[in-house]
Amino acid sequence: MSTSPTLSLRHRSRVIAAAVAVVLAAGVLAALTPSGPASATTYPSWDDVQKAKSSTQAQQDKVSEIKSLISSLQAEAKAKQQAAQSAGEAYQAAQSKYDEATLRQKSLQGQADDAEKTASASEAQAGQLAAQLGRASSNTVTTDLLSHPSDSGDLLYELGAMSKLSEQADGIYAQASQDRGTAQGLADKADVAKQALGALAATARSKMQEAQGAAEAAQDAVSAQTDNQTRLEAQLTLLTTKQRGVEASYKKGVEEEKKRQARIAAAAARAAAAAAATSQGGTGGGSPNASGWVRPAGGYQTSGFGMRVDPYTHAVALHAGVDLAPACYAPIYAAHDGTVVFAGNGGGYGNEVVLDNGGGISTAYGHIVDGGILVANGQHVSAGQQIAKIGSTGWSTGCHLHFETRINGAATDPVPFMAARGISV
Repeated sequence: MSTSPTLSLRHRSRVIAAAVAVVLAAGVLAALTPSGPASATTYPSWDDVQKAKSSTQAQQDKVSEIKSLISSLQAEAKAKQQAAQSAGEAYQAAQSKYDEATLRQKSLQGQADDAEKTASASEAQAGQLAAQLGRASSNTVTTDLLSHPSDSGDLLYELGAMSKLSEQADGIYAQASQDRGTAQGLADKADVAKQALGALAATARSKMQEAQGAAEAAQDAVSAQTDNQTRLEAQLTLLTTKQRGVEASYKKGVEEEKKRQARIAAAAARAAAAAAATSQGGTGGGSPNASGWVRPAGGYQTSGFGMRVDPYTHAVALHAGVDLAPACYAPIYAAHDGTVVFAGNGGGYGNEVVLDNGGGISTAYGHIVDGGILVANGQHVSAGQQIAKIGSTGWSTGCHLHFETRINGAATDPVPFMAARGISV
């Protein structure tokens, strides 16, 4: 990220202009005073640095202190980001395992339902045959044989027909019994699979919470780094060179960089708005319809719900949502009112936001650009509110939104789900 604490004097002389850009690239500006979790650490002020120049030993001690602080900031941010990545991958793996198990359970339940229909039909056929046998039983044939001995030929034919009918009945009864056994076996498998879903869902929720905690810790560490590192490097320049006006130049650079980032953000917003206005396949956001829903982004749908060969991993896997591709940095909107229950690194989902929309419904928004999450965990959002920006983080091959809809935690195809609520995706 920023310049190394072991820079040569020549490089340190350029640290102000180069390092200030790093501070504001993440959109966090608290350069003059420490903030957040970093407040537990004591950072030297500009006065402390000036005083340290009064003696060689004090100057050397202050240089060592500042280098140590910079190194600690870098190490802490890197470690927390790696922890967030690992936690996000664990969350994604648990979610994918649950989704695949849900798909298998639905398949088993469908087979069990079909087998139940077959078994019921077989049993009905057996019942009809039993009734037929009851009406034309062997007792009737025996009575005819005793009453009409001269008609023995016809009666022998009847006996033969009854024998064949009995054989047929045995086969039908056996098939009905087999069909019932098959139906029961599939129903049992479906029940076992359904019971297993509870544990898998709980694991996915737990991993998501762990990933959220790791994401917040990583953000705190990065904020501490961006809030303090550039100032520390400028102070290091003041201690190790004879440059004049370092503090004033630093402050001026901060202000100029702030204005530059504002211009860049405004230009990006205009470009995203223009892209959304001209994108094919529909636009996103706007006022919610009568059902309270909006399209979460503009652009065409580039990949649908279901099993597919993943373009990133090249493995066959469930694609638990749909992909919409307007343009990089284009806005992502809350599809419905809800509360943010996840905002962070989602492993293969990249930067992700998950909303609890109430009534057992949740929506998820993945592959958000770095720095593009505009909401925080626990925040309430409204339908049509911009919550993020399109990116290509995680398992992604290009800028797009991965959009999921879930009912009681189970992924459902967003196309018919949204269509039932008056929205075309």
